[in-house]
Amino acid sequence: MASKIENMWAASRFVLPEQRELYLQHREDMKLVKMPELEQDELESFHYLIRDSAREDYAITITWWQPVKEDLGKTCSMWGVIKWMDQNSRRVKLVNDEESRWIQMDAIIDVIP
Repeated sequence: MASKIENMWAASRFVLPEQRELYLQHREDMKLVKMPELEQDELESFHYLIRDSAREDYAITITWWQPVKEDLGKTCSMWGVIKWMDQNSRRVKLVNDEESRWIQMDAIIDVIP
């Protein structure tokens, strides 16, 4: 059986737009996660795959954590080839057929070859 907050629309015939907006915002906030803690060997493995993708020109999938509220955020993922590594700003440029994006090295949580 669904809880009252999940079945809010069935119990009421009239809902104010502000109530609906707050309810939808609450549902989005429940999807947010904390940034995972990574071990040093995982980070070294990610950096190796990123450097290898840039050198050998093959596609990888990078997953990173993007902050939304305080210490909570969401995970994003994109595949592509590393075209540029900015050592000063600690970010990489990931490019695929549709888009290109700069990703902070400190936010990367997974790299898949």
